[in-house]
Amino acid sequence: MERDTDFNHNRIRAARQHALPIEIMDTLNLSHEVSRERLDYQVNHSVAWIRDDINPQDCVVPIGQSVREELMQITASVAANPLPTVLRHPDQFNIPKTRKVMEEVKRRLNSPPGVVVLESLPLDEITPDQATDLFWVIGKIVGRNVAQKWDGTMVYHVRDTGQQYGYGVRGSYTKVELQFHNDNAFGIALPDYVGLMCMQPSMEGGLSRFCSLYSVHNRLLEKYPQQLCRLYQPVFWDRQAEHADGEPTAAKAPVFRYENKRLFTRANPSLIVKGYEVAQVTMDCETHDAVAAMKEISEDESLWFELPLERGHIQYLNNIDIAHYRSEIVDHPESAKKRHLVRLWHRDSGQICYDG
Repeated sequence: MERDTDFNHNRIRAARQHALPIEIMDTLNLSHEVSRERLDYQVNHSVAWIRDDINPQDCVVPIGQSVREELMQITASVAANPLPTVLRHPDQFNIPKTRKVMEEVKRRLNSPPGVVVLESLPLDEITPDQATDLFWVIGKIVGRNVAQKWDGTMVYHVRDTGQQYGYGVRGSYTKVELQFHNDNAFGIALPDYVGLMCMQPSMEGGLSRFCSLYSVHNRLLEKYPQQLCRLYQPVFWDRQAEHADGEPTAAKAPVFRYENKRLFTRANPSLIVKGYEVAQVTMDCETHDAVAAMKEISEDESLWFELPLERGHIQYLNNIDIAHYRSEIVDHPESAKKRHLVRLWHRDSGQICYDG
């Protein structure tokens, strides 16, 4: 296996360079992603980390006083010179200390374990809109902000709307447990990085867990090689209504793709199950067993670690190499105290629109 520095170089950029000749019929056909070869050996590299390799506190990056002062300067400048959030850019502000911290955040995201918690924005001193402006500006140092929905939504609010998880209702709009996944696993273009700013935590639950997709692949290769082979072939995905009217409601793409010694993963077992329902196709036993095996392995406690997400924290994660999980939420009865996160997606290649 290559050395860490060589292995991590341009890994995320490579994830975005795959061609996209899309054939739209009854499903959005992404079967061209089926790779010619498979990763058929155990990855003995730091990117294939397990729980015992990680000290969660090493993922925490504190915001010092000098950075806090720069953030408050941004807030004052924004108040004096109003503009829509999406027109803000870090180049509009003199924030050298903040840039240095966010460049360190990006460096860590490109190294194992690929998770960072920034502690923390002074939410008691600023308004929610001002916090969103700050989140937008500093996030652009991590990567270009891109649309998170087909309608062009750039700033996405994560909270329980009371709706039931199903077609057209993302799990982030509900209180349900979200199995290990990476964001937009069902879409054409996955974000490179995901940022979550915690405006208000839940009363109970909503815990974040993280696991390496390389380690999941290692365990599948060891315990379930036949099922792993199936996951290199296309499966149906629920597209969550993120498409134009009249377009296919399901996509077809493999879970794993291996190219140029890089592993790329679309991880979300629940949306595969829902994909077969949406496509009105009965899931065969081979696919059922493969999806069940992936879910079983990713939930193994020896693979994942946990980090709290508290008010003012900003959580960043590498959406290419790791999967994340959220436990079921028990929200506060008072509406002002209900869980509320703000999310940004970052991707430096393709277009800024949802499909990239």
